[in-house]
Amino acid sequence: MDSIPLLEASSIITKTPKVPLCITDKVSKETKPMEDSSFGPTRNKSQRRNYRWLLLSLYAMLVISCQTIATILGRLYYEKHGKSKWIGTLVQVGGFPILLPYYCISSSTPKDNHNINVLHSEPSTLMLAIIYVTLGIVESLACYFDSMGLAYLPLSTFALVTSSRLVFNAFFSFFLNSMKFTPYILNSLVLLTISTTLTAFQPESALFSTGNPRRHYVVGVIATIAGSVAYGFYLSLIQLAFVKVLKRNTMRVLIDVTIYGSFISTCITLVGLFGSGEWSKLHEDMEEYEMGKASYLLTLAFTAINWQLFHVGCLGLIFEVSSLFSNAISVLNVPLVPILAVLIFHDKMHGIKAVTLALAIWGIVSYFYHTFVYHHDRNSNTISRNSADHLLKSSPLEENNA
Repeated sequence: MDSIPLLEASSIITKTPKVPLCITDKVSKETKPMEDSSFGPTRNKSQRRNYRWLLLSLYAMLVISCQTIATILGRLYYEKHGKSKWIGTLVQVGGFPILLPYYCISSSTPKDNHNINVLHSEPSTLMLAIIYVTLGIVESLACYFDSMGLAYLPLSTFALVTSSRLVFNAFFSFFLNSMKFTPYILNSLVLLTISTTLTAFQPESALFSTGNPRRHYVVGVIATIAGSVAYGFYLSLIQLAFVKVLKRNTMRVLIDVTIYGSFISTCITLVGLFGSGEWSKLHEDMEEYEMGKASYLLTLAFTAINWQLFHVGCLGLIFEVSSLFSNAISVLNVPLVPILAVLIFHDKMHGIKAVTLALAIWGIVSYFYHTFVYHHDRNSNTISRNSADHLLKSSPLEENNA
């Protein structure tokens, strides 16, 4: 009689060690996520913040370097007796095929839906078509006006006039993107407006330095200002589309906007090229190019590539921060381009142009000081309220329009 309980007890004793093991495994699996939730998010937030700063640095580098190179090459085309304004426009918008391999790469990698807000539905095909066509029309206008400015103005003067883009971008952002004006931004806009106005008071030696008559100089200034208006409107429209329609923080959206918008701009430019009859003179344009046919093709090819990389960086900065910030980064080449123009094309840097350059730099510095103060105050308030999660969860574009 006693042997049976002993056997049962021994079997129970031999089985009981397995029970804590099962419980331990289960507990370890349940407690591990809790540990990750304590430390993992902090680590992920830090990694996301560092990754975002890396992206911003990359976009800014593309904007400054590629725009500087493309502008110099664009002026070189006209300096060496290139004549076609539509070709000058085409190279600004027609380089989008270099981005097509991205679709092959992205289709072979797993999709990351981390940044996609599931609460937002996909925009309709009709809405996307309207966005891309509108952006393409405005972009082609801005690029055509810029090509006229490059053809008729000294490079240093062209660069100084294009600093007015920040003024027009701020104007359109005020109405389209609910941007608030601060004293520093107003100071920046006033200085840049004065700087642009001073370009009209150039001495005769500067007016004829490009070999063009005075009326071409006037047309060049007006065209460059018109291009700045169109470009400022273009950037504000892109930000509005990102915030109100696209509503997704993915690289695919950025590439889609770049490629489809550039495709529409290219089609419009080709219509202008064939409609104006300039296409029939392209062979003559190549033959008369001072540096030869090979240099002619290389100049246009590298101009197109650099402009396209510039567009990627520009849209990336709008994507991450705002259109005004993107434009402010793009005008950072204002101090650089006139200096390079003096060295490469022997532009004359007289007194009025030096004052214009100084005012433009002052206006740009004023805007960036506003940016520094804004982010410093925002971070201070965030730390005091202990709400850093809000900054990481909310899109910079949404903050700008809050």
